[in-house]
Amino acid sequence: MASNRRALVTGASAGIGEAFARELARRGFDVVLTARRTDRLEALAAELRERHAIEAIVAPLDLARTDAAEALVAALGDQGLHIDVLINNAGYGLTGYLDEQPWEAHAAFIQVMMAAPTELAWRLLPGMKARGYGRIVNVASLAGLVPGSAGHTLYGASKAYLIRFSQSLALEAAGTGVHVTALCPGFTYSEFHDVNGARPLVSKMPGYMWMDAATVAREGLDAVEAGKPVYVNGRMNRFIKWLFKVLPDGLALKMTERQGRRFRVRRERGGQG
Repeated sequence: MASNRRALVTGASAGIGEAFARELARRGFDVVLTARRTDRLEALAAELRERHAIEAIVAPLDLARTDAAEALVAALGDQGLHIDVLINNAGYGLTGYLDEQPWEAHAAFIQVMMAAPTELAWRLLPGMKARGYGRIVNVASLAGLVPGSAGHTLYGASKAYLIRFSQSLALEAAGTGVHVTALCPGFTYSEFHDVNGARPLVSKMPGYMWMDAATVAREGLDAVEAGKPVYVNGRMNRFIKWLFKVLPDGLALKMTERQGRRFRVRRERGGQG
């Protein structure tokens, strides 16, 4: 059981983020839960307090704001709260071709998916190093390990960034007591595909391609505790990673494009998934 250790979970109101919050609380960590949906955060916090007798703090926040990470860390500091575990989970999908969305939508996506997790790690890492203990999990995706596909222009790119960022940060933190892991799940049961409108399409995937969020979170915490810089959830996903690594680039790209057509959601200009 953790003692006097606290975890910050972004995107904690549903899906993998909620599962991380539950698993951390089960392991005895106090938690700070952040997302945009205050009602869901408060309900989850109340449940975790009652079930696990831990401290659960709700910090509603929109990470699309460029000042969000700084404001959150400052607020925690003002309360004398340090963070030992950072779960960078907040994210969403932005469907459609690059020029079908206004730049403001892309800028917000880049802020949430890349800038915010990087800044949170940058702001919290010094304290972790000073205390000789820290865990950072950047929730990436199998999509960051396979060729890009049309219609989700920035999604795979943002996840590939998180993977490389995590590898570099893990090397930089070696010997300090801080572990960093890029977690790479594949299809996971959550609200993600409902939000971006892809549910009818991804529902065509066979059951063996799917994992539950609780398993993804549990394996993610085990992986970062073991000091693994990159962890891919599920045997099938690990096989897919291996396959695209050994295939010639041209063939791999064609296979990704062919598969991507099955799950492509097109949006009118100005829409957001």
